[in-house]
Order: sequence, then structure tokens, then C-alpha cells
Amino acid sequence: MSIRILLADDHSIVREGLKSMLEREPDMKVVAEASDGRMAVKMAHSEKPDVVIMDISMPDMNGIEATSQIIENSKKTKVICLSMHHEKKFIEAMLRAGSSAYIIKNDVTKELIGAIRKVMSGDMYLSPAIARDVVTQFVIGRGARTKGAFTELSEREREVLQLIAEGLSTKEIAAKLTLSEKTVSTHREHIMEKLGLHNVVELTRYALREGISEL
Repeated sequence: MSIRILLADDHSIVREGLKSMLEREPDMKVVAEASDGRMAVKMAHSEKPDVVIMDISMPDMNGIEATSQIIENSKKTKVICLSMHHEKKFIEAMLRAGSSAYIIKNDVTKELIGAIRKVMSGDMYLSPAIARDVVTQFVIGRGARTKGAFTELSEREREVLQLIAEGLSTKEIAAKLTLSEKTVSTHREHIMEKLGLHNVVELTRYALREGISEL
């Protein structure tokens, strides 16, 4: 049986390169592609892939939120994060969201095939470039969470924050998330209160800094 794979990355050239590399393996098949996190969640639900190769920085919904929703909907699906981000807060957030592997994009050609086979056997995989730092930080911090958007805000608040940062109006956010405009406004107020921010410009800067949005 082929390992069914979903590619989630907002750059088509990256998806094309990954697909070409993966389908050279006789037991791997790319069954779907997604250009943003929200599409990835939908495709994972409809296609039921064995593995999702997930970028973090994507429009509409980032890869961390998408991973959390995919894992919540299907415990059998494995997510492998493929990202340029080396920072502890991103690695920690992806692993807590349910990712089974974290690979730095610079190392993808050397590591991805092996990582897929490893997670399919029930193991986890971290790029050697980050593995030592992750273990060291966990031991020193005893697993304490790094403060930031992924610990201070709820999943829904992070969704709203990303869409605010991407320039959507309250009405547009409400329609996209199937919420009332009043609920969206309440979420925005709670976000500002929690983070000590006062306007959309400050929210946007924060979202960019925390990797919630890349614009």
C-alpha cells in the first residue's frame, strides 16, 4: 500500500519540488495539495492522507493551527512540519499541536523521506540541527512553555488575530469563521487585553513577530 501524502505550502514551486522527490519513492503518493492552512484542514478531512507535510507560515490559517485541527479530527494522520523557523517557540508550538516531526527546510532533501518512514512506524523525528537545542531547553526549562501567542491566546483568538493582521474587516472575519460580528469584536477586545495592545497596527506587528501571520 502506498503512503498517501498531503502537501501544505503556500509556494507552488516548493510543492512541485516536494512532489517530484516523494513520488520517486515506489511506496509514496501525493494525493492532494493545499496552499493555506484552512485548505489543508479541509483536504485532510476529505482525502484522509497518512501524512501531511506542513509549512508553518501560510495565509488564512497558519500551519500550527491547521496541525491542531487535523490531529483533532484524525489521530491516525501524521503531520511533519517543514519550516524555515529555527526558534524554540515555533518548534514547541508545532509539537504541542501534534506534529510528529520537525524538519528545517534547508535539510529537506536529506531528511524528509527518512522522517516519513519514521513517523509511519510510530516514532518522532527532529532535524539534527534543532534536536539538541530542543532537548536541552526541555531539560533546563523542565518542559515549561515559552510565553507567546501560542500559550497566551486561545485557538479561536489566534485565528481571529491572523485574519486581522491579513487585513480582513470584522464583517469578513465573521463570515469566514461563521461567527457574529459581535463575537469577532469580543475576541479582538480579549486579544488586546491579554497582550496589552491597543490598535490594529500593534496587533499586526505582534502577529508578524510571533509567526501567526506572514502577510
